Amino acid sequence: MSLTEPSVSRDHLLSLPVLTLAYEGDAVWELLVRTHLCLRGGRPGDLTRAATDYVSAPAQSEAVRRILELFTEEETAVFRRGRNARVGGIPRGATPEQYHAATGLETLFGALWLSGKQDRAEELFLAAFPPAAE
Repeated sequence: MSLTEPSVSRDHLLSLPVLTLAYEGDAVWELLVRTHLCLRGGRPGDLTRAATDYVSAPAQSEAVRRILELFTEEETAVFRRGRNARVGGIPRGATPEQYHAATGLETLFGALWLSGKQDRAEELFLAAFPPAAE
């Protein structure tokens, strides 16, 4: 198994706690956001500020709204599993609905990444945030 291109079995994936998948998905989402922003250009401080438009629970919830219809049945099931997970506190600036949707999104992206479907994660990310026209 490779850490940069993992490919765990479906059974292994299902055995992982849902919040472990969300933890992984948070990192995957952050990596996609940073790559997306770096390719657009900008200074590091500006990039850091711009990233908040992508990584906050409200922004992730809005991303879910844009791509939910693109999910396969299996992806929808993983998303729902994450969305319905019992989480700790809800951060300020997010409603419970937004935070649960963001957790579901992170769970899906974690599952995609760990199961070797990095291309699918990228496809969904770009559907939510298309690159700016050149």
